[in-house]
Amino acid sequence: MATFLYRTGRFAFRRRHFVVLIWVALLALAGVGAANAPAAGSSSFSVPGTESQKAFDLLDERFPGTGADGATARVVFKAPSGERLTEPAGKKAVRKAVSELRQGAEVASVDDPYTAGAVSRDRTIAYARVAYDVPGMELRDSSRAALETAAEHARDSGLTVEIGGDALQTAPETGATEVIGIAVAAVVLVITFGSLVSAGLPLLTALIGVGIGVSSITALASTLDLGSTTSILAMMIGLAVGIDYALFIVSRFRAELAEGRRGEEAAGRAVGTAGSAVVFAGLTVVIALVGLSVVDIPMLTKMGVAAAGTVVIAVLIALTLVPALIGFAGKRVRPANAGGLFRRRRGDARHHAHHAHRAPRAPRAERPNMGTRWARFVIRRPVAVLLLCVAALGAVAVPAGSIELGLGDDGSQPVSTTQRRAYDLLSEGFGPGFNGPLVVVTDAKGTDDPRGAVRDVAADLKGLDDVAAVTPATFDQAGDTAIITVVPASKPSSGETEELVGAIRAAGAEITDRTGAEVSVTGTTALNIDTSQKLTDAMLPYLALVVGLAFLLLIVVFRSVLVPLKAALGFLLSVMAALGAVVAVFQWGWLGSLLGVEQTGPIMSMMPIFLVGVVFGLAMDYEVFLVTRIREAHVHGERPGQAIVTGFRHSARVVTAAAVIMIAVFAGFIGSHEAMIKSIGFGLATAVFFDAFVVRMAIVPAVLALLGRRAWWLPGWLDRILPNVDVEGEGLRPADTADEVEAPGPAAEPEPARV
Repeated sequence: MATFLYRTGRFAFRRRHFVVLIWVALLALAGVGAANAPAAGSSSFSVPGTESQKAFDLLDERFPGTGADGATARVVFKAPSGERLTEPAGKKAVRKAVSELRQGAEVASVDDPYTAGAVSRDRTIAYARVAYDVPGMELRDSSRAALETAAEHARDSGLTVEIGGDALQTAPETGATEVIGIAVAAVVLVITFGSLVSAGLPLLTALIGVGIGVSSITALASTLDLGSTTSILAMMIGLAVGIDYALFIVSRFRAELAEGRRGEEAAGRAVGTAGSAVVFAGLTVVIALVGLSVVDIPMLTKMGVAAAGTVVIAVLIALTLVPALIGFAGKRVRPANAGGLFRRRRGDARHHAHHAHRAPRAPRAERPNMGTRWARFVIRRPVAVLLLCVAALGAVAVPAGSIELGLGDDGSQPVSTTQRRAYDLLSEGFGPGFNGPLVVVTDAKGTDDPRGAVRDVAADLKGLDDVAAVTPATFDQAGDTAIITVVPASKPSSGETEELVGAIRAAGAEITDRTGAEVSVTGTTALNIDTSQKLTDAMLPYLALVVGLAFLLLIVVFRSVLVPLKAALGFLLSVMAALGAVVAVFQWGWLGSLLGVEQTGPIMSMMPIFLVGVVFGLAMDYEVFLVTRIREAHVHGERPGQAIVTGFRHSARVVTAAAVIMIAVFAGFIGSHEAMIKSIGFGLATAVFFDAFVVRMAIVPAVLALLGRRAWWLPGWLDRILPNVDVEGEGLRPADTADEVEAPGPAAEPEPARV
């Protein structure tokens, strides 16, 4: 592995024009594809294997042409204080708005509130349902503008008018906070390297990688039915890992230059050593993201695979484009003090004869850097550090035990939005359960008396607790399948509504035994409940698969059993603490106002498992980068404690910079208006903080110090069958010849290789 990557790095440095041309061509090709691709619609959301999905599929089969995938809007009207909508003035204003709504080019139908029974009992609130021919993401801007104009005209007559539904749904956009995250990353890179060129390389290559990845996703979005959040999540992860991977290659290159190696040799060794860590770190991220497919939710699978593709691009860029650009940058990438060091040595030699009478000064002891001092502190007090860190993460993780899962609706929108105000008005006028009706589908095709079976179902539904209303059954053309709408008495995300879904399904099972008619429950609320349950059930198999595969991979990398085990346990600590923080902020509301969380409630169902997958991959990044340097020192004969200090001396600063960059990038997405993006951005930023600064920087050296040489124990039989991937670069030829090592003096400048 190291030898192959060493040759790759030298080739990219030597043939840099060719390598850069290929990546620029790929970026241009992806950009042209994205620009000419058809606009992507809203991604279809399905949860295979659940009762709600089966019922939804049955509706598509038995009630064709109903436009189930078309956008809908609810225009909600409220009369002024002391007036009613049934009075002539109110009725005239509402019907004028309904007439105006029907003029829309993409409108399929508009219900009149007075004929559809959509007026509240106190006659103060009513709503008109608007159905469109196309999904919400495909609505033209003119259709949305016509909807809002009709509402505005109704407001001019004195009514309160708000709009809910997915007709106002638009693709989430990135905002200024993401740019701030990148700016913070740039500042951290400049501080780390002390050079604008060295700092600019990781940013430039990461942006190129994200550009290729996101443009490719955009180009394929319509064909592969990718959701609007897919590209944002790919951008989030691609930026973070792209900067980090390039950061480690550039940092190792500068370290090789500091040891006196020429440019091409330094690039080869940087890619051969740090590049090996990048490959295996990237593999763990890819495993974690692609492993999301085991949940069997197509939308989640597509998100994971798309993000994994962006990670693969980031790895390839780090191994090829970074050394190529280093070749163009030449001596401007080298450490700031290297030239001065060489010049001082040369000057000392040149003037030595003239100052021989002076007594030589004792060499000034180099002050240990922060990584060295921290490592020495930890290995002196490993037990105290370990106990303190575990207790702190355990305390933060406590709220995770109270996590509630659900999928967002208009009730989770900020109170400043018209969708949220429409939601609240409907709850006020028609009850809290009105925003989350349950659709009960009765398939009586195989019964002797289909209508009698449907009547039995309706009667049983009316007798259940927490039922506010049961609408009359609607039959299909064949008369053997019926839809009954049940309005719960409680809000959609409540435990009472979840219990009602279970009660309906239990009653349906009894009816099936009695009449042969099959009863199933669907609708957004039921689908949310089933999705949450499926994700909960998939968590343990997913963890077993991902952690198991990564555990085997890390055994190969570190040639140890205990180090990968420690890595996995540390990950569990950091991810549980991150979930606890997410629950505290987004469910309990702690510090919510500081983060722009206007509405607390259940955590997005897909968020925990996605957080687990991404955080596991990123956690293994830091594990690989940090521990490979410790193992490298151990392999070269250093004692366990000294190997820890050496590893931290060389890599602690870079790992810290990488973590700060990743936190900044993820934190930038907290400013998103999309609830899922906001919570994932916060969760990832928090998890990276816990994992990098508590687990990897404190718990890892403490555990390694306690284990000593036993940390690198590997059974003999396993050692014989494992492949030797040589992450430490032991197989690289020694760079001690005149053409590979620079002599002190002006020639110490890293010379660009000839093309």
